[in-house]
Amino acid sequence: MDQKFCQSCGMPLNVSEDFGTNADQSKNEEYCTYCFANGNFTEDVTMDEMIDHCVQYLDDFNKDTEQALTKEQAIEQMKQYFPTLKRWAQA
Repeated sequence: MDQKFCQSCGMPLNVSEDFGTNADQSKNEEYCTYCFANGNFTEDVTMDEMIDHCVQYLDDFNKDTEQALTKEQAIEQMKQYFPTLKRWAQA
């Protein structure tokens, strides 16, 4: 099975609880529970605002990977990656 990632914030979608919900409360396969609930995005944000939000979790990301990114490195990587995500590619 291919690893799925939230198409808004890039979070890995590993377990059922990670997935957002559609309006009918079914599981949304594209977005995480933090970005998408009840068929709508939970926040009306720009891509840059989403990056600013996500970089707050850099310490959690770094402890789960072999690399230790600086805040600047993480922001630069997200600026490259986020435009490939469905939510931002359509913007």
